[in-house]
Amino acid sequence: MLFRIKTINRRVSVASTTQMGNKKMAKPIQDFYPDELAHCYGCGRLNPQGLQIKSYWDGTKAVASFTPRAYHTAIPGFVYGGLIASLIDCHGTGTAAAAAYAAQGRPPGSKPHLRFVTASLKVDYLKPTPIDKVLVLTARPVEIKGRKVVVDVELLADSEKCAIGRVVAVQLPEEWTPAGSSPGQ
Repeated sequence: MLFRIKTINRRVSVASTTQMGNKKMAKPIQDFYPDELAHCYGCGRLNPQGLQIKSYWDGTKAVASFTPRAYHTAIPGFVYGGLIASLIDCHGTGTAAAAAYAAQGRPPGSKPHLRFVTASLKVDYLKPTPIDKVLVLTARPVEIKGRKVVVDVELLADSEKCAIGRVVAVQLPEEWTPAGSSPGQ
């Protein structure tokens, strides 16, 4: 897969191309994380008690969906705000990884591994989020600079925008990596 990046007024637009044209990523970005870095409560595929968020990159944005459970309640009928923040957070860092691979012209999962953590998270709750709907998150990178990626995220329930967020994600420092699984290896 080949990638190209285009900068417009300090904002970054990332586009993915293949020989077959624009193509959605068949696997979520989280499935490309090495096992040693796949235990996050929100998006770690190896955390059976976690939320198991899956972010699908299409070349310019990433989309994820999540179905809240009854225990994710704040007040009857509505999702607890901490869950909304977690969804925005983990979907944002996953999108940052996908965008960084694209910006570097590398396929997802290639070495050195690109794994991001949250430096800043801002969430605006626009309206109560119903608990009985599938939540759809759409994230777009708006800045890629060095080890930092800024991502804007929207959360919708039944096509109604319920929350928006901004995630400032930074590439995981090597010293945070478990022994023997350096991102550069």
